[in-house]
Amino acid sequence: MEALLQTLAVVATMANAVVYGTDVFSALVQRPAMAHVDDVVLTSAMGQTHRFGDQRMPVPGVFGLVATVATVAVAAVDGKAVPAVAAGVAAVSLVVWLAIYNKVSAPVNKELTGAALDCRVAPDARGLQRTWDSVINARVALQALALGGMCVALMSS
Repeated sequence: MEALLQTLAVVATMANAVVYGTDVFSALVQRPAMAHVDDVVLTSAMGQTHRFGDQRMPVPGVFGLVATVATVAVAAVDGKAVPAVAAGVAAVSLVVWLAIYNKVSAPVNKELTGAALDCRVAPDARGLQRTWDSVINARVALQALALGGMCVALMSS
């Protein structure tokens, strides 16, 4: 049971690290870079970025969430309270992250992607980007909390 617990925790940690790293890059590099381009470039660059991100990022996201929840279950069944609680905190963080993504980020992604694919400037491109940027720090914090929880789960399993 311990090997299964550790394997799930490693898979969860690695998959969630992909999303965390992407969000950190967005907060530290992409956000300030996009503040210095015009709306045509903003729409095209972010639209294409979200096009590929929305196609590819669900894979590590789903693996991360499923493996995190499975870590909670296996730790609980095995009677390991600390890893179960730590992974539980991680799972809740990921669910909140997903809610924020679906409520705020995904609609912006869709609008910018559509505009980029139609080779047009998104109406209020700058406002859309501000909306997206408004939640990136929260997304980073939630992913960091999830990774921290999984690290505690790994260390105490």
